[in-house]
Amino acid sequence: MWVITVYSKGNTKMFEYDTEVEAKEAFKNIQGCKILSQVVYFNDKCFSEFAY
Repeated sequence: MWVITVYSKGNTKMFEYDTEVEAKEAFKNIQGCKILSQVVYFNDKCFSEFAY
């Protein structure tokens, strides 16, 4: 999951995206101070090989 956090005019908004491509495209068009983050959960499929 990808999240864009936007700080603008004293407000904070967060937008969620399923793919990196989708998030980066939206990131280009958003105005204000913004942060793009990838959220990774420990139980995601990419960690399944490390499960005990």
